[in-house]
Amino acid sequence: MNQPSTKPYLIRAIYEWCCECGYTPMLFVKVDAGKSNNLPKENIKDGEIIFNVNHNAVRNLNIANDIISFSARFNGVVREISFPAETVSGIFAREINQGIAFPEVTYEDNQTGKPEKSNKSISSKTETIESKRKGKTSLRIVK
Repeated sequence: MNQPSTKPYLIRAIYEWCCECGYTPMLFVKVDAGKSNNLPKENIKDGEIIFNVNHNAVRNLNIANDIISFSARFNGVVREISFPAETVSGIFAREINQGIAFPEVTYEDNQTGKPEKSNKSISSKTETIESKRKGKTSLRIVK
């Protein structure tokens, strides 16, 4: 039996927390060049787009288990935005920069058809920190 991903549940939880605390929730979305037809291309930088999903900035926000959708203004033009929940790479409170980042998921051709998680960015950041702190306490990934 396929279990649903925890990602949309965590996104909704951090969104609720941001709203209750009066913070601005910001969604970081990884953009696939071939499937970004309803995203504002002028706002995509380095394969990622950041959305302010505060209740004052968007209308009809729906964070479902498979799709996140809302309408918002970009350069004065109302656009309907939707993207898979799995493409979200993080959600943070803009004012205090606290939230949650998700590991990068790659959909390579594998035997099971399930996504493979890639921890390249996490491990490379850890290695960089460790190399700067030679002789001091170091970070390590606990799995």
